[in-house]
Amino acid sequence: MILPDASLDQLFRTARTFNGYLDQPVGEDEFLAIWELMKMGPTSMNSLPARMVWCASDAAKDKLAALAIGGNADKIRKAPACVIIGMDVDFHEQLPELFPHAPGAKAMFPDRAAREVMALRNSSLQGAYFIMAARALGLDTGPMSGFDNTAVDAAFFTETPHVKSNFISTLGYGDPASLHPRSPRPEFGKFNRID
Repeated sequence: MILPDASLDQLFRTARTFNGYLDQPVGEDEFLAIWELMKMGPTSMNSLPARMVWCASDAAKDKLAALAIGGNADKIRKAPACVIIGMDVDFHEQLPELFPHAPGAKAMFPDRAAREVMALRNSSLQGAYFIMAARALGLDTGPMSGFDNTAVDAAFFTETPHVKSNFISTLGYGDPASLHPRSPRPEFGKFNRID
């Protein structure tokens, strides 16, 4: 079944990346609702390597903003919430629970470098599901990569050194006044081919 145009608009065509938000709070109810949707998106072997830190307090946002680059710090501080999308390099430890029909799956990942590639790929997918889940629930996001990954890992993942930051995103109800004109979106033929 094809979604109606209004849904496609909300998820894709008129959805935007926001730089600022309305003075409207978001909290645990929204975080849980987003997670309940995003966890359903596919990942390799149901590995679900994303580890999320939902920075809702001013203290948490200030801590994260201090590790951001340029104007991203101000965006983080002013957003109702900010989310660190991390990746668990030891995701394979969870496979006996998450991928139970293949009891030997954990043993397939002895190489850390290979796990890092898989964790990055699949946590990135989960980060995209986070964006789409937020949009589906009427929220907006501002994903960004302008921050010191090593410092964020030290500040937020000290007790879980096998978890590394992938990217971060602001979260809230977007303020249309903060938008720039939409950047170009090329036609199919520019970046695609059919063989």
